[in-house]
Amino acid sequence: MAEVSEILMSVLSTIRVPRPGDRVHKDECALSFATPESEGGLYVCMNSFLGFGSKYVERHHLRTGQRAYLHITRTRKTQKEDENNSGSGDPPKKKPTRLAIGIEGGFDVEREQYEEEVKVVLFPDRQEVTKEDLATMPDVVRDRVMLSINGLMAADSVSHTLQVQQWDGEVRQESKHAADLKQLDNGIKIPPSGWRCEVCDLQENLWMNLTDGKVLCGRRYFDGSGGNNHALEHFQQTGYPLAVKLGTITPDGADVYSYEEDDMVLDPKLPEHLTHFGIDMMTMEKTERTMTELEIAVNQRVGEWEVIQESGTALKPLWGPGLTGMKNLGNSCYLNSVVQVLFTIPDFQDKYVSNIDKILDEAPSDPTQDFKTQVAKLGHGLLSGEYSTDPGDDPSAEHRDDQVGIAPRMFKNLVGRGHPEFSTNRQQDAQEFLLHFINMVERNCRSGLNPSEAFRFLVEERIVCQQSQKAKYTQRVDYIVQLPVPMDQATNTEELQEAERRREEAEAAGTPPPPIPRAKIPFAACLAALSEPETLTDFWSSAVQTKTTATKTTRFASFPDHLVIQIKKFTFGLDWVPKKLDVSIDVPDTLDLSALRATGQQPGEELLPEVAPPPLMTPDVEVKAPVLDDSTVIQLCEMGFPLEACRKAVYYTGNTGIDAAMSWVMGHMEDPDFAAPLVLPGSSSAPGTTPTESVSEEHLATIVSMGFSRDQATRALRATSNVLERAVDWIFSHLDDLESMDVSEGGRSEGASEGSRDPPPGPRVRDGPGKYELFAFISHMGTSTMCGHYVCHIKKDQQWVIFNDQKVCASEKPPKDLGYLYFYRRVAE
Repeated sequence: MAEVSEILMSVLSTIRVPRPGDRVHKDECALSFATPESEGGLYVCMNSFLGFGSKYVERHHLRTGQRAYLHITRTRKTQKEDENNSGSGDPPKKKPTRLAIGIEGGFDVEREQYEEEVKVVLFPDRQEVTKEDLATMPDVVRDRVMLSINGLMAADSVSHTLQVQQWDGEVRQESKHAADLKQLDNGIKIPPSGWRCEVCDLQENLWMNLTDGKVLCGRRYFDGSGGNNHALEHFQQTGYPLAVKLGTITPDGADVYSYEEDDMVLDPKLPEHLTHFGIDMMTMEKTERTMTELEIAVNQRVGEWEVIQESGTALKPLWGPGLTGMKNLGNSCYLNSVVQVLFTIPDFQDKYVSNIDKILDEAPSDPTQDFKTQVAKLGHGLLSGEYSTDPGDDPSAEHRDDQVGIAPRMFKNLVGRGHPEFSTNRQQDAQEFLLHFINMVERNCRSGLNPSEAFRFLVEERIVCQQSQKAKYTQRVDYIVQLPVPMDQATNTEELQEAERRREEAEAAGTPPPPIPRAKIPFAACLAALSEPETLTDFWSSAVQTKTTATKTTRFASFPDHLVIQIKKFTFGLDWVPKKLDVSIDVPDTLDLSALRATGQQPGEELLPEVAPPPLMTPDVEVKAPVLDDSTVIQLCEMGFPLEACRKAVYYTGNTGIDAAMSWVMGHMEDPDFAAPLVLPGSSSAPGTTPTESVSEEHLATIVSMGFSRDQATRALRATSNVLERAVDWIFSHLDDLESMDVSEGGRSEGASEGSRDPPPGPRVRDGPGKYELFAFISHMGTSTMCGHYVCHIKKDQQWVIFNDQKVCASEKPPKDLGYLYFYRRVAE
């Protein structure tokens, strides 16, 4: 022990005590998904506080020279618990009564109990030092090491801090209307029971408006149940903002909804407001479920969405390489589904998994913050099979067919950091996350293989002026095909009409409406809706120098190796309330899009005269400010948009009309400089001088990685005030201009011969036949993308497999007609 004491004394200066703000990784390995519960436990560096599994701790020691690690092992205590009290002596598990996590009455967080053992391990010989051993060592050694141990054990781990352990969904804000709510003296008095909707006589889901006392039914739910929207319609007609749900009033309070604030709210003057209409809170009893109870019921019924989750079938659990489940970290099923699909694609496997040893060897000192390392860690965790075992042999699996799986906490934290939505534990849109992740891959793959190229393709838009019959061609890059859902093309129209007739009869009779059948839409109709010409009624034609009608057709200028199709199920009703289209689409297993290949300019076809594109503030060209179409600017301003934003919209769309300008506005409303003054060329830098605005090196690298030269990327960024998204749009709409640029990269002089020039600029896209086969799809359950649940189905070795978070099973009836995102791969000819 004297020898060990001497070693500790020699490394004492490297043993730190955690301070506030230090990131302590004591629950998860930085390079794998090993935890203190894993075989071999977890080793926490007592200097950097990074955690490493037994497989990687040696690597960290050799690379850094650190010798002292705190070895943490946890063993799960055996805990038998039965919801109906099996006689174990423990109380039965209580059902949640509160829409919350980690507080009394809410949903439980993990309740496992562990026996924990800690000791110091000294490398390279792995000499172990227990607390009892430390007691026999010199005071200076014992005190310093014990301070570090106690500090590490007391500190919150990063994963624990990031995981929402306590969340209360019932915390409501006081309504801004409550304090000064005006109530009409109309003599209305509400009886304590026997309520009916004053419009349709419905007797449930009733809301009383707190301004005029009107009793009306609530909103209609996505499945046709609920009310008939009469309370909402009353607000839209009168503007009276607050309503209380009858049947939820008790001496403790009631459900109050603010239509203007679009949320459940608090009304501190509720007793007074109810008394105005003859309601005494102290004598009322609850007769209906509150909105919270309804939400809790939905959260408990996730397993009842039988079709998509195949819950009605006894599914065979699967495990092994490529069949690893993922823990749901709290509404992270959208992330789980997307990455499960991505890591079946060879490009992502080759980039991040095949050379994982090289990636880990080159990882920075803090690999938890490195994008490439964490993506490689995730891919290896999913494909290696190390974390995929027979769930029947694992006592920690909650259900017989649930794996323990991997918990992508570090990955989720890294890809969501700084993002207003993905950094939260709220449910998100899987399509938006897919694009967000592809964007991160683009930014982090400035050299070498870029796996997002597997999805990248070019779209050609052809606009034909109907007055002059002259055409204009533009190209843009895209990653996802968005298919519209033409509801008027349903093949079961008669069944839908009959259901609507029965619903109207039920509404008139004041009885609950019958279920609404699912509309059946042919996939061919969706594809036709995508490819059919779109009429532009307010197109400014450069040929006739006035506004006229034009048609726009969209075609594929290239076909990607992997095609992603999004079914546009989410839309807005006439009242601008978001809703999900309940449709069944016969999505095919094979797909031939060859007929949608773009053909470019046709023989004998005349092109529209070039509208002067947004000029560039370049040091070698003097340009004049363009004349903006004032009528379009005025139209946009009348819609309520800022003047400068309207001027930018007209400017950046080249005076091409209100439709194009409106599209620009909707696509740039979140830009930080949306309402900033439009700086016209020549106004901020004189001819022959260098523009004062610097160009972001990160943005330059991103555009260059797409196949453009540095000069071209610089020009695009300067033309768009250094905004990356706008620069990418600009560069694809100015390919003709860019082709004439002299490229001076790579040491080549500007006066190089024509034969030595690079090929015409453009994005680095792959192209090939437009024939595909379906290999995966992601399905969504719920009323909107912001709630509900996602699962994915992936075809592996000709067998469909369902990935439902930790549950990985052979699929018996893959619901291919109910998907949201579909993934196809090119069929080799």
